[in-house]
Amino acid sequence: MDSFSEPSTQQSPPLSSILDSIRTLEEQHQAKGIALSGRVIHVCHYLPITCSLNTPSAPAHSVHSVPGLLSPPSTPPADPAHDTQPPSPVDISDPKDDALQNTKWSLGVRYGHAAMISGIRSLSATHEQVLVGWPGDIYSSPPSFSATQAPSNPEGPKLPMKDLRDEDRAALEEAIMNYEDAESDEKGKSLKLIPVWMDDKVAHGHYDGYCKETLWPLFHYLLWQDVATEYASADKHWPAYEAVNQLFADKVREVLRPGDLVWVHDYHLLLLPRMIRQQVPDAYVGLFVHTPFPSSEVFRCVPRRKEILDGMLGANLVCFQTYSYSRHFTSSCVRVCGYEIAAGAKGIDVAGHVTAVRHCPVGVDAERVGKDIQRPGIQPKLEALRALYQGKKIIVGRDKLDVVKGVVQKMRAFEKLLQDYPEWIGNVVLIQVTSPALTDSPKLERQVSEIVSHVNGEYGSLDFIPVHHYHQTIKKDEFYALLSVADLGVVTPLRDGMNTTSMEFVIAQEKTKRSPLVLSEFMGISGEMGEAMLTNPWNLGEVAAAMHHGLLMSDEEKTRRHESLYKQVTTHTSHTWAAMLVQMLLERVGAAGMARQTPPLPLEMMEEWYKKAGKRLFLFDYDGTLTPIVKTPSMAVPSEPTLEALEKLTGDERNVVYIISGRDQEFLETHLGHFGKLGMSAEHGGFIREPGQAGWTNFTESLDMSWMNEVHEIFKYYTERTTGSHIEVKKSSITWHYRASDPEWGAFQCRQCQDLLENNLVHKRPIEVLVGKKNLEVRPIAVNKGEIVKRILYLHPDAQFVFCAGDDKTDEDMFRALLFPTGESKWTMEAPLSVTLASKDKSQHPPRELALPSEAIFTTAVGHSSKKTLASWHVTTPEEVVQSMLNIVNDVKANL
Repeated sequence: MDSFSEPSTQQSPPLSSILDSIRTLEEQHQAKGIALSGRVIHVCHYLPITCSLNTPSAPAHSVHSVPGLLSPPSTPPADPAHDTQPPSPVDISDPKDDALQNTKWSLGVRYGHAAMISGIRSLSATHEQVLVGWPGDIYSSPPSFSATQAPSNPEGPKLPMKDLRDEDRAALEEAIMNYEDAESDEKGKSLKLIPVWMDDKVAHGHYDGYCKETLWPLFHYLLWQDVATEYASADKHWPAYEAVNQLFADKVREVLRPGDLVWVHDYHLLLLPRMIRQQVPDAYVGLFVHTPFPSSEVFRCVPRRKEILDGMLGANLVCFQTYSYSRHFTSSCVRVCGYEIAAGAKGIDVAGHVTAVRHCPVGVDAERVGKDIQRPGIQPKLEALRALYQGKKIIVGRDKLDVVKGVVQKMRAFEKLLQDYPEWIGNVVLIQVTSPALTDSPKLERQVSEIVSHVNGEYGSLDFIPVHHYHQTIKKDEFYALLSVADLGVVTPLRDGMNTTSMEFVIAQEKTKRSPLVLSEFMGISGEMGEAMLTNPWNLGEVAAAMHHGLLMSDEEKTRRHESLYKQVTTHTSHTWAAMLVQMLLERVGAAGMARQTPPLPLEMMEEWYKKAGKRLFLFDYDGTLTPIVKTPSMAVPSEPTLEALEKLTGDERNVVYIISGRDQEFLETHLGHFGKLGMSAEHGGFIREPGQAGWTNFTESLDMSWMNEVHEIFKYYTERTTGSHIEVKKSSITWHYRASDPEWGAFQCRQCQDLLENNLVHKRPIEVLVGKKNLEVRPIAVNKGEIVKRILYLHPDAQFVFCAGDDKTDEDMFRALLFPTGESKWTMEAPLSVTLASKDKSQHPPRELALPSEAIFTTAVGHSSKKTLASWHVTTPEEVVQSMLNIVNDVKANL
């Protein structure tokens, strides 16, 4: 986060190299004893199939023109006898060609998300695969496709889920799970489909409601009220979104095996990673977001922002299309939720669980597209288009009719081309195909039609029509013919993730004109397509100038640009993308954040040792352990349950209880001083007040503390330059706090200050620098919480039980002090520095033999189970620490 510049784009490694890396990683993990199943579970909103009752007499799929809409020119039919190429994955074909028939159900291909599905299929060559998803609406007869219907949303009479009998659902589920993927060319292991069943109302509230009315606009820099036709509530469909994510989590838990890799796809299932983590804490989960991710200032507008971010951060790895999207996500986590960037700035730290953040753009199945473009049916259509527009340059665009696709802006930019460069009037045409969007927008359709009419009326003539607009789903042969005949491709969405049209354009042009491409700089793939002409779609003059340049471009420049783009598109494909996802998640397996899952605190075992012990030690950190971390430190007051637990613990003669905190004496005495039998250590071990005493012992009296003035001057320098930061001067340490500062600027300044201290002062003075939660502390080397723990152990050698809890880096000193060799019943302890510093006569403190069995030491970290810690056990929240103590004392008292 030190730099906001986009990292340089590097050429993707070849697929064979990625697969070799995957094999190497799997072998390394297996050698270390890390179990891997060799299976990848993909979780997507939709399964790539449609389901309908098997009615042989039902009408076949049909594509028909809608009255009132322009249609592409008719073309000579291809000779089917010479069509040896495989069918296109997005062709609309007869159900007999793509349906799996059984006695009850017919399964057909669901069109859309071709790049993602082809990438998933490609992994079947090396891994067993499971695809979990919603089968979609159930049709009472095979669905039809109309020219103005989105291919992913076919038309047809639907069968309500509630009307489906149990035996029919079982038969359908069996048919889905036995579905043989006829679209895949891959040889190898199978791709098994697992359906997630849900009520129709919940399913559509999730997809048509929260996904399309709230998240889709938000991720494309629009708020829900900007696209709604009536009053819109961002939370109206939240219950359905949450319920569907839970249904998916339950299904994943049902099919998950130890060692599986789980990849969750896209914005429909952002809560799913955390839900999986809650049910299977040690699962290997990745999340890939196919859409853009907005800046934190936009994202923070959504009311459920924290729930969404927490859901995403349940993954071990979150991956985006571009670096900028990953940076926006990181910034949202830091600014909206207050989470910290993990060491190395490669992820987000949430209570010790580190979620890595990466980027990897999706590609297309270049080999398949290349084969499709060579189909014999395309050439006659291409020749017909050439004849129809003979003597004119052809600009081609193909987009969904969605407000974020920038069709209106493109039309206006074309008008600007004709205004600024009138020599093109009569010499260039724009063929714009707009496929139906997922949700109808009559206003947008009317707006586009009006612009088309205006441009054609202003610049057209009896023998010349500048804009040819086709609002319909065209067949793949016609689409590829358009791409191949074009003199210029223009794809300029206002905001987009991956756009396959631009990549398909490059592949289509390889055998024809090698024409240039105008792209929007707001596309997820723009960084990968450096030789395209990148433009700001809002700047109509810039887009028009790019069109002009592209139409006049020399053959040499066309060839140079095309060769670079072609290499990128055919090297980084959907296959390499899918393999990269597996590689990146395998790299997270066994990483520091996943190497050791700290087990949960065993309450029953702890209670048994507690009952048996004649003397027990309780050692608690304060902030983050007995009370939650708060933005204003003075507000971290103990709760009623915390006070109750401390009162009951200190009320037992056999218990010795200490609070070992970074707080100063005044704070501890104010809030906890009324417990006479409670021991307290302040300023990370600089001071101690023994149980039953009123005075404090200062361990720094005999230490050289002159360094504090030098550190104060350095902290003062950074405070003046970091708004919201302040200095806290204690008697034994000095701390610079930046919790109220801009989180990213504060973290940057903290790193700069830390470097200055460590490089210029630490080696000269007996001090150490500690990076805490939104703070930087400098303290003497001889003073830390571990020394206090050693002192307490030394002074209570007859203790037979220890419970020690903490949540941050300074508490690791306590856990380290309690690391004793296992298997030994007794050991001897030398007098620690915290004892000898407070004593003038060193001979009064001989070594002591401890009565503490190693099994009775319960070091407990507060936070996620994957948190890197020396503690033996973990709890998730401070409330669990308090409740555990109350359970122990109440149970023991009840049994007396």
